Formats: sequence, structure tokens, C-alpha cells
Amino acid sequence: MKQTICNYLTKLLEGTTSDQIWGLLETPPDDAMGDFALPCYTFAKVLRKSPKLIAEELKTSLEADKEALGIARVEAVNGYCNMFLDRAAYVKQCLTVVSQENCGVKHTGKGKTICMDYSSPNIAKNFHVGHLRTTVIGNSLYKIYEKLGYRVVRINHLGDWGTQFGKLIVAYKRWSSKEAVEEKGIEELLRIYVKFNNEAEQDKDLLEEARSWFVKMEQNNEEALDIWNWFKEISMVEFERVYQLLGISFDSYLGESFYRDKVPALVEELKEKKLLEESQGANIISLEEYDMPPCLITKRDGGSIYHSRDIAAVLYRKKTYDFEKCLYVTGLEQTLHFKQVFTAIKVMGYEFADSLVHVPYGLVSLAGAKLSTRSGNIIYAEDILKEAMERAMAAIQSKNPELKNKEETAKMVGVGAVIFHDLFNQRIKNVDFNWEDVLSFEGTTGPYVQYTYARAKSILRKSEEEKKQSREEETGGTAKEQWADGKKKNLEYNLLTEDTSYALVKTLAGYEDAVLGAVERYEPSVVARYIISVASAFNKFYHECPILSAEKEEKQARLVLVEAVQKVLKEACGLLGMECPEEM
Repeated sequence: MKQTICNYLTKLLEGTTSDQIWGLLETPPDDAMGDFALPCYTFAKVLRKSPKLIAEELKTSLEADKEALGIARVEAVNGYCNMFLDRAAYVKQCLTVVSQENCGVKHTGKGKTICMDYSSPNIAKNFHVGHLRTTVIGNSLYKIYEKLGYRVVRINHLGDWGTQFGKLIVAYKRWSSKEAVEEKGIEELLRIYVKFNNEAEQDKDLLEEARSWFVKMEQNNEEALDIWNWFKEISMVEFERVYQLLGISFDSYLGESFYRDKVPALVEELKEKKLLEESQGANIISLEEYDMPPCLITKRDGGSIYHSRDIAAVLYRKKTYDFEKCLYVTGLEQTLHFKQVFTAIKVMGYEFADSLVHVPYGLVSLAGAKLSTRSGNIIYAEDILKEAMERAMAAIQSKNPELKNKEETAKMVGVGAVIFHDLFNQRIKNVDFNWEDVLSFEGTTGPYVQYTYARAKSILRKSEEEKKQSREEETGGTAKEQWADGKKKNLEYNLLTEDTSYALVKTLAGYEDAVLGAVERYEPSVVARYIISVASAFNKFYHECPILSAEKEEKQARLVLVEAVQKVLKEACGLLGMECPEEM
């Protein structure tokens, strides 16, 4: 209906396009001001008329064709043209669209590929809450892009190369053993790494010894690479436990080490293009004209560095996947690094440089304090998820001890609470982790949304039970059958036009806009906030509009609306990486 109105207004307003009208058409904050409102100030200069006169003229034209446009009435108020839709027609169209596969979201990305680089933890270090942010933000963006029909390549660019591994090898040889590492895993690796850094403050020779071992790694020394691979395998076991709890997987685990042998070819290309400069024994790309520090390509010893390995990774991904875009979901503190890498790609003459996107996110704090391994103010991802699940189980035992599948439900609620708490916030904002906020069943939380979904499912189950008991075949089929064909003639859409039901329908109709808005801004919080608006509108509907006790036709219409709500909630929660339990 909105598109039809936009197309119609384009014909009335000379020199405009449907997309321009779409962007200007507002949804008023108050239903008393209409369903759509077009501010006419934009057209005053071109049409050489006052906004009030333009609004009046549009009103006259729209009213003449209002039935074809699905409009009930039009008002011209202070330079705005306010349109009130035919509510029954609008409800019918919305429920029909939402009943379709994909809830009516069009596959605008069909045939296009998106590469997404996210999670990317460092080998031999615990997966902490900071890594959790990139992981859940990246996973949500992957699901949103996939919903739009894109082919998404999920890349876990592991931090598995660098001088820190020389440090770790030295630390292992001096202060640990094979038995200790096998018994304690990544906990032992982190212990000896911290010990190395503390000892190196007193003994500078340790750093030189570490550099020597890393050079051995770069020269393919068998012993050095065997120890490094062993540490990597131990780390992956740790990471996979977290990914399994989150229900997350990847298409590629190619980390920094994969690209080290591709740096020599990069160096040769830069020499041929006369872009490589020597600086204090190292090789760089000067980015002075872009007001940026130089992009380091090789160190003084000829070894690769973050910049060069990331540039090599970009070129490899473009050649391998021919991506439409390549997204990097990393912390805000890496903004300069990616600006340098993307600009280096640009000066190399690659036109696809503009398709490289850094998606930064803010820091996570604990009770207002910055996370720090050394200070002990750290919280690990696995601990968070397990604690959330335990707290969810305690809530179930307290409120609904007879619930079936309690362990599975506790996992859905606990993990979903952590995910929703993160994604509800705009990604660029810093997040203060607080247990009470995360697991609350009230307000803008995951459990509140999941409880709303479970409430809708409970209503539908009770309806089916009532029908089985009464065997009333004349009801016109189950709500599910009605939902499967939103165009059934015996569904009276006018029964869903009072203010509360209509507000809920309008909220459901915003699903595709929420998905598109999230993609446009690389912002899962758009979907999370949309979910809250659906849950709030439904709970108001639930309290103000009797469903199972309503009269036959009204009950049937409201059950169809309930079915639509549970479908959209489940779909939208899925885009965040959350599951919804059938009962809570």
C-alpha cells in the first residue's frame, strides 16, 4: 500500500521519484495524525507554491482515488498531507504478506556474496566477553544478510601468528611441561604467557629469545611449528565449546598464519607499482597524502606484520569469493588499522576498496570498570553463558518446576539473554555487563521477548485443545489453517481494526523495514528494538483484547493475529541468533 501511494504521488509531484517519496513519507507518532504523513515543505521551491497549498492539492487528488489506493480519508494540516488507510484492507494486506515465506522479506541479495570477518580470537588466550561482542554481532549480521538472500562466507580470522608465539614457546620451555598443558589446557598457556611478560620486565634477554623462536617459526623450523600447532589445537577446543553454546559455526578458520607466505607476492606487486618505500630498515606504503601514518608491510628482519597479512587476506578473499562487500567486525580501537589497510588497497589501484567495511563496536565493562586480565577484572565467555544458564534454571525451578525440557529451555533463555543484552545496545556504544539487567523478565530483555513468544504459543495450544474437546467442525478450520491462507473469505479483517489490534498489525508490518535498516547501518540493534516493539504491542493486545473468550468470528481473527505475532517473533529472534522456547 505504501509503495502504491508513493507511485501515485510521484505522478502528482513533478520531478520526483518513488524512492524519494518513500524516504519522505513519515509514520506519525500518533495515530490521530494518520498512518502516513507527507511533509510538503520539500516541494515548495520547485513547485513555487506554499506547503499548505501543495498539501491541499494532494488531498484533493488522493481523495478522488482513495478506494484504489486503500485510503479511508486524507487531511491537510499545516503543510502536511496526512493519510488514513482503510484499516480492514491494510490488516488484510499485512497479514497476507507476513504469512508468506520469509515473512515477506524480499531476497534483494540473491546472486551476491558477502564476506564477514568476525570473532577471530587469539590463540592461547581465553575467549572473554570482549570476543563475545564481535561473535554475536557478526553472527547476527550474517543471519540478516542471509535472510535477504545473500551468500555469506563466515570467516574466523584467527590471531594465530606473531611474536607472542615466540614468547609462549620460551615460557613453555622454561616454566611448564607437556603434562601441565595437556591437563589444564588454555588456562596453563595463559598462566605462562602472563609470567613471561612479568619476567621480561626484569630480564630483557627473554624478549630477544622470544624473537629468535618466532624467526624459527617464520623459517619453518619443525620444532617451533610443532609446538605452535599444538597450542593452536588446544585453543580451538576451548573456542569450539563457546561456539557450540552459542549455536555458531564458520565457513573458514583461515587465520593470520595462512597469509604469511602470500606476503612476498604482495611485496613484489608493491615494488612493481612503485608504492614500496624503505623506512628505518622496514618497508612501508606512505599514506601521508591521506593524513595517516604509513602502512607497515615488512619489519626490519623481513617478516610480515598485521597490515601486510590483512592486505594479503583482502586480495585472497576477493579472488576466491568475488565478494560484493567484505565486513570486518572488530573493536573501535582498530579503526585506524583498517583505514590504513583499506586505503592501501585503494592506492594499489583496486576499485573494490570501497566495498571493504569496518564495523566497529564499543568496549565491554564489568560493573563500570574496564576489563583487564592483569587486574583480574575479567569475565570469560564460557563462564558468562554457563552462569546465565544456571540462573535461568533457578528461575524455572522457582516459577515453573513442572516445565518439560527444563535444561534445554534454561539454555535457550540463558544464552538468549546474553545475546539480546549485547545486541539491544547500539554496537558502537560501550556495554556495562550487569547480571540483573541481563536476566530480568521485564523491560528490554531477552527473557521478556521469549516469554512473550511462549505466551503466544500457549494461546494457540489452548485454542487447539478447545477445538479437539468440543469437536466443532463448523469453526472454519484451525487458526493454523486460517493463517496458512490469509485471504480466506470468512476471516473478518474489520474485527482487527480497533486501535490496539491495529497498532499491533502496523508493528508487524515493520519487519522488513527493520531487516533492511539493520543491513543499511550494519546494526543488529535495529532488529532487537523492533522485537521489543512487537512484544510490547502484543502484550498490550493480550491484556486489552480477550482472545479465547471472544465471540466466534472475533476469536478466529485474533487467533490469526496471535499466529502472526509468534511467527515474526521467532523469525526476528532467529536473526539475532536466539532460540525461542515453546513453553516457559
